[in-house]
Amino acid sequence: VQLQASGGGLVQAGGSLRLSCALSGRTFSNYVMGWFRQAPGKERAFVASISWTGGSTYYTDSVKGRFTISRDNAKNTVYLQMNDLKPEDTAVYYCTCDTQKSASTWYRRNDMDIWGKGTLVTVSS
Repeated sequence: VQLQASGGGLVQAGGSLRLSCALSGRTFSNYVMGWFRQAPGKERAFVASISWTGGSTYYTDSVKGRFTISRDNAKNTVYLQMNDLKPEDTAVYYCTCDTQKSASTWYRRNDMDIWGKGTLVTVSS
């Protein structure tokens, strides 16, 4: 079982990036998917989650209106489109998934089943 994230990089403030994360070794549609991030010197924190079908999405307040999470169950991939990036978005972004925990509860927990290795996003001012 593996989560492989990609798409991180260096971008100027106001720019955009799209992160992708592919799940292998499991039935993707069985998993709630989401993203956390860990900024330098800070704890890992919830960013966004998406339900099994993609019909429900949830975001931390600081990214609402700028980030969009989506999934393609045919490609076993979840995406995080990040627009209007700010220096405070600089962090390592982790893809994660879980079969049981509702996407609506992810903002208050970090005990998901499977975690990817993370991809670094750096936003320069």
